[in-house]
Order: sequence, then C-alpha cells, then structure tokens
Amino acid sequence: MNAAKRREIFERLRADNPNPRTELNYTSPFELLVAVVLSAQATDKSVNKATAELFPIANTPRAMLDLGEAGLKRYIRTIGLFNSKAANIIKSCSALLTQHDGEVPQQREALEALPGVGRKTANVILNTAFGQPTMAVDTHI
Repeated sequence: MNAAKRREIFERLRADNPNPRTELNYTSPFELLVAVVLSAQATDKSVNKATAELFPIANTPRAMLDLGEAGLKRYIRTIGLFNSKAANIIKSCSALLTQHDGEVPQQREALEALPGVGRKTANVILNTAFGQPTMAVDTHI
C-alpha cells in the first residue's frame, strides 16, 4: 500500500468519525493510563464499573501508591489478571513519581518503559490523552 492510499483511508475514517472517543471513562491522562492497563483481557464495561469506585479514592499516582497494591486489588478484583495488573499499576505509579514528576509522559519510549504498558496502550494514551497522530492496533485484528 502506498502513501496516497493510506492517506485516502485515513481521510475516509476521519470523515466517518471526526471525533473518535474511547468508551473508557476518565478525566485525566493518569486515569486513562490506569483504565487502559486494566482493559487488557477485559471489557470496557467491567473496567468502567471498577474505576467508578476506584477513581474517587485514588486518581493520582501518589493516591494510588498510598492505596497500595492490596487496596487496589479490592477495587479491581472483578477484572481478569487483576493481581498482575495491580502490581504493574503500583510500579508504574512509583515510576511516574520518581521519573516524571507525577505526570504521564507524552513520549512513546517513556510510556512503554512503564510496567504493563506496551505499544497498543502507549498509542491509546498518546492519541486519546494528548492528541498525537497514533493508531492503536489490537493483535486480534
């Protein structure tokens, strides 16, 4: 496929859906990061249900660390792979505080260095939270 064909495809997609939006509920780049990490092997509906209770309690890296891994697990136990996701989220919160002043980085490499964050998650964050021209592709497509 050449560049002109790719451009045409993107133009058609933009015309059909000029303001694409995720179905995950979030109010900040950090909340989106947590929600996307939780969404792996889970439905957006189940993630939204868990984060509706979690985010009023812990919606920053510091608050999430204060909640701790065991505390986080209580909120996300209905989501598949919750043990490893909780561990990764807590480790990511620590990294965000020590390496990024508590902010979600806007660079792919920095995002992918966070535990539990791969290329797809990084692309979702970069595009949805920061408006960067990226596309998240699921391996099942």
